[in-house]
Amino acid sequence: MPITEDTMRGFLAAFNAHDADAVMSYFADDCVFETPRGPLPWGDRLVGKAAVRAGVEGRFTGIPDVHYGDDEHWLAGEHAVSKWTLTGTTTAGERIEVRGCDLFDVDAEGKITRKDSYWKIITA
Repeated sequence: MPITEDTMRGFLAAFNAHDADAVMSYFADDCVFETPRGPLPWGDRLVGKAAVRAGVEGRFTGIPDVHYGDDEHWLAGEHAVSKWTLTGTTTAGERIEVRGCDLFDVDAEGKITRKDSYWKIITA
């Protein structure tokens, strides 16, 4: 089953519900998550469901009220894009509001094999 816009909206809804089980149900077993931050140009690269789940749970822990809104989604065969505004407050009390996007690779069953995340860098 190929990926659909409804699938992408459901994936974002699972993030907004802070439901790690639901989020992980969208990922293939051999998934990769490239985070927006890290020591390398692609951020931190989390490989496999256990590592990706830890990264997802880390987002919920680090920004307990994280929310993705104002979203748009595009599909292109084995690829998808989600554009959104992330809002929330870190555990240190820092308020965050950033535009960002995820670039996805998906398999023939519509499962995410790669999620590559980008955030705008805000400077003041």
